[in-house]
Amino acid sequence: MKADYSLYLVTDRKLSLGRSNLDVIEAALDGGVTLVQLREKELGTQEFYLEANKIRELLKARQIPLIINDRIDIALAVDADGVHIGQEDMPLDLARKILGPDKIIGVSVFTIEEARAAEAGGADYLGLSPIFVTSTKPELNKQIGIEGIRPIRQAVKIPIVGIGAMNANNAFEAVKAGLDGIAVVSAIVAQKDITSAARAIKAEVLRAKG
Repeated sequence: MKADYSLYLVTDRKLSLGRSNLDVIEAALDGGVTLVQLREKELGTQEFYLEANKIRELLKARQIPLIINDRIDIALAVDADGVHIGQEDMPLDLARKILGPDKIIGVSVFTIEEARAAEAGGADYLGLSPIFVTSTKPELNKQIGIEGIRPIRQAVKIPIVGIGAMNANNAFEAVKAGLDGIAVVSAIVAQKDITSAARAIKAEVLRAKG
């Protein structure tokens, strides 16, 4: 499935006001989300598998790719469209060997060196983070900022998605600076009206893409 990175939703059940991932995702899709990453840091393998399977069915019906955060075993088990890995996760070459050539692999990067290495290693897209410091990733206390996007954009050819306190107020500027899309957690999942929140961000991304 070809990926559109314009509005990339990352789940976080702790922020979703008691709503299920399924309910959050469904409402977000109605607002124009183009790709979903299921991130579950605390679920056991069986629970994660069951959750991923339900979401896979929903997304398949809507022709939206499902990316699994970190867990290559879960991605394989539910036949997800791909995985997203960080610098401390399984090496990219090994992930590609396990998943094969057709799955999407995204890699988190912070520097030009990491971006170039991920592209050279066969990543399909980069998750540039954090654009701004965010409470969802308190361990990251340095930020790239809008001004840090362009040099990385110039260094690589593959798509770049920005994550880290991204919302409707900064999406336009960030995409204009060179991002292919915006990855969002709390600006969608923590909002009372998820569909409207997603729609507002998507409108800014599309406006920037002109």
